[in-house]
Amino acid sequence: MRGNLRQDLSIGPTLKRLRKEAGLTQAQVSAQLEVVGIQISEDILAKIEQGKYSIRISVLIGLKQIYKVSSFDAFFEGLEESSPEE
Repeated sequence: MRGNLRQDLSIGPTLKRLRKEAGLTQAQVSAQLEVVGIQISEDILAKIEQGKYSIRISVLIGLKQIYKVSSFDAFFEGLEESSPEE
């Protein structure tokens, strides 16, 4: 059975905060990602930050370098841990 996957938690607000802390616009981030071979438009980046579009792992790897965070944990700050339903 195949269906649409939906994210249940959004890291979008954290991504937006990290971008702003890095002093970058969405256009600048999009351009820097393109330089390393990751094609993503400003529009898609905005949707990711709004939680309306799921982020690809390749983009997350690129953002880690651009935002100069030491660990991927920085992307998940503020998310509450929850246990799976039994």
